[in-house]
Amino acid sequence: MTILYRQGLIAAAVVGALSLTSTQAQDKTPGYNTKIPEKIMTPDKVETSIGTLNFFDGLPSEATSQKVYDYLDTARGVDTFLKGIPATSLEGMRLGWMELGGKTSNHVLIFDKLADSNPLFLTANTETVYALGFLDLKTDGPTVVVVPPKVGPGTVDDAYFRFIINMGGPGPDRGAGGKYLILPPDYSGEIKPTKGDEQAEVDGEKYFVAKSPSYVDLIVLRGFLVDGKPDAATASFKGGLKIYPLAQAGNPPVMEFISASGKAFNTIHANNYEFYEELHTVIEREPVEMPDAELRGLFASIGIEKGKPFAPDARMKKILTDAVAIGNASARAIAFQPRMEGAPIHPGSKWNTTFVGGTYDWLNDDKGSRNSDARTLFFYQATINTPAMVAKMIGVGSQYVFAARDSAGAYLDGAKDYKLNIPANAPAKDFWSIVVYDPQTRSELQTSQPFPSKNNKRDKLITNADGSVDLYFGPKAPAGKEANWTETVPGKAWFTYLRLYGPLEPWFDKTWSPGEIELVK
Repeated sequence: MTILYRQGLIAAAVVGALSLTSTQAQDKTPGYNTKIPEKIMTPDKVETSIGTLNFFDGLPSEATSQKVYDYLDTARGVDTFLKGIPATSLEGMRLGWMELGGKTSNHVLIFDKLADSNPLFLTANTETVYALGFLDLKTDGPTVVVVPPKVGPGTVDDAYFRFIINMGGPGPDRGAGGKYLILPPDYSGEIKPTKGDEQAEVDGEKYFVAKSPSYVDLIVLRGFLVDGKPDAATASFKGGLKIYPLAQAGNPPVMEFISASGKAFNTIHANNYEFYEELHTVIEREPVEMPDAELRGLFASIGIEKGKPFAPDARMKKILTDAVAIGNASARAIAFQPRMEGAPIHPGSKWNTTFVGGTYDWLNDDKGSRNSDARTLFFYQATINTPAMVAKMIGVGSQYVFAARDSAGAYLDGAKDYKLNIPANAPAKDFWSIVVYDPQTRSELQTSQPFPSKNNKRDKLITNADGSVDLYFGPKAPAGKEANWTETVPGKAWFTYLRLYGPLEPWFDKTWSPGEIELVK
């Protein structure tokens, strides 16, 4: 290589470097030595849905900081409402139990004359005898539940309405009855939870064993009607249901059954500022780890934290009052106008499943993420969480769907008349029922009919020639159709649940489905 050639290369490199340096100098961001990507920069003024946000070189102004903190506190208050509903709903049921005299685990509410429309109780059914009680594992320690034979679906849920164990027909006793033992969250003894139909022997007795994550648990058992009457189920509960501390197994306390039929009492969580106080009660009472760390952090961000009083200042109380109103509206939109894929039972239907996604824990198909909206839809209008209401259990358990709109998509109006066809051969081994509810309270609609429902085993319904049944809804019964009519209230809306007890294969394979609710013009 000649000296002149090498000098030429060096000169070209120097010129190129100078050119690149010149280009970089022209492209660099003002105030920087290099070009800064615009996507990481914050302008001095940003227009948003919460107003204009002002910054000095990325530093928020005092007014902007306050504005976004107000927004964050509101958003976290809304999220706390939506994610706290399971806990406050179960707490609301506990308060209702106490309102009627429930004090200890041997006190059980029994709907011995069925659940009429007097109580405020989320979508209660009118066809089974409920026996409802609460376990206090912190006071009582390991607690025994003796379930009599021939009990229908029964469930124990924890203080966040998470499933613990089934009893009765869908439970490990398979309707034969048996003894269950519920262990407290802090139990560290030798007794271990059992799996499936396994039993553990304790002091010579055999138990189905489960461990609870919480101190307070809800137990709900349902007994079926015999010849359309609740007498047999009521007698079975009163004669065979026992709940007592394991430590008192040798001399258990006498059971006390409190009739809840025909009584007006409230089991529903608040939809105003009191909601947060109800949630704080649960968090303060239960083990710190009862909700997971993410939920604990969310609740703590608005002042709900175990071991600390819930005492928001005037600013925060105003924000939370606004947040709960937005949260309540959000829950109502999710529950009554669901936008989730998989909510309708089939495309175009106004019937929706209560367990969107087909799981009782609302996990998505990846099993690693939870569908929070699906959980909100369920718990805003319903109670009792069990896989027996979603799993394919042919002839066992139950399946529910609900509708709040007619075939044209309009909300159901209590001043108008509607017809619903239940096709022949409804796939229910035990029975099917339709119950009408009030969207305000999500409880049974209060009318001149104490039981706003129809049941194909209890009621003498008029059947069509093809075996189907036409049901009618409106302020007045259509002539000659009184037996198939459920009353509604002008000036009020309504929605309804279809329940199949002992669902059969045509329900699961979708070869049978209910008709749509049609407006009668």
